[in-house]
Amino acid sequence: MPTPHISITDKELVAKTVLMPGDPLRAKMIAETFLEDVVQINTVRNMFGYTGTYKGKKVTVMGSGMGMPSIGIYSYELFKFYDVENIIRVGSCGAYTKDLNLYDVILVDDAYSESSYAKTMGLTSAKTLKANRTLNNRALKAAERLNIPVTTGRIHSSDVFYNLKGSVHEERFEKNGCIAVEMESFALFANAKALGKKATCLLTVSDSLVTHEATTAEERQNSFSRMMEIALEVARKS
Repeated sequence: MPTPHISITDKELVAKTVLMPGDPLRAKMIAETFLEDVVQINTVRNMFGYTGTYKGKKVTVMGSGMGMPSIGIYSYELFKFYDVENIIRVGSCGAYTKDLNLYDVILVDDAYSESSYAKTMGLTSAKTLKANRTLNNRALKAAERLNIPVTTGRIHSSDVFYNLKGSVHEERFEKNGCIAVEMESFALFANAKALGKKATCLLTVSDSLVTHEATTAEERQNSFSRMMEIALEVARKS
């Protein structure tokens, strides 16, 4: 310590459970809105990280950046060098089915990807990796206590945002059973599997590839409080 991407020199500044949104400004918003006694613990590359308490429980929230290489670096370093046990990704996603509406919350069962991330790191050639069952059970119980509807299912972790072949959501939904798309969870789950840690992902629908409805960047930063409340309750119980 510090690592090439995280400037923390005292691992005691990092909680055992980390909430990890993609956007570092969303990390800042979560810390300022939900945590008490907040201390900023990382600013390298403006990938903001904060530690505070939630209902008396120490919690860290830190951005991951966009895409699997980015979350792959940050989550690996947190797991490997800062003794983090649990990472809960809280992010946005695009719906692959008309049954999902804007702002619906998804708890990820597993992530399908065409990515070579897990194979390249020497872990597995599998195309689907699971979220941690223990964390997911805690999330479901938290959602029930909070009276927040949650959809569970498989998501598509894509390496590509702009696809020259056009939309692939019909194939991924029909062939692979993916109900939504994002760009990070597969790498997070790979790192957790490789290092014997726990990881899961809560997503809020920000747009739909079926209906073409969409939210703004500001709405994505400020209006996804329900999944954050669930994630914080999981952190409190972990």
